Amino acid sequence: MHITLLTMGKTDIRWVAEGLDMYASRLSHYVPFQVKELPELKNAGSLSPEQIKHKEAELLLKAIKPQDSVILLDEHGEEFTSLQFAAKIGSYLQKGKDIVFVVGGAYGFAPEMYERASSKLSLSKMTCSHQLVRTVFAEQLYRAFTILRGEPYHNE
Repeated sequence: MHITLLTMGKTDIRWVAEGLDMYASRLSHYVPFQVKELPELKNAGSLSPEQIKHKEAELLLKAIKPQDSVILLDEHGEEFTSLQFAAKIGSYLQKGKDIVFVVGGAYGFAPEMYERASSKLSLSKMTCSHQLVRTVFAEQLYRAFTILRGEPYHNE
């Protein structure tokens, strides 16, 4: 099983990128993990938010294999405690399918992304920056693996 964090655009916030790199490195001890950053749209300033979402969806869908389980990081998704999220990751591990967690652009996802998704995950009821969510998600995924392994990172 491989886990991919698929994002629109690169982060231009240095400390966000550093945090993401740190947790990606830690995750590599548990599971093949990669961050795949798709290039931002060119001339997006001339497009409406809906047009942007559809063009981003085209790029995202091309980067997803038909057999992948796709989970959108979405403010309207299911919320979990860290222990519940670890259990969910454990159930995905048992299935053995590759998982692609997707972070959309600033305007969220087009309908075709919701149609392709296996599920939606919310990290908070609050809206997070689509750049910041990368590091927050990577830390939570790392936390989930330490919980599954019984390692002393998470305190309950």
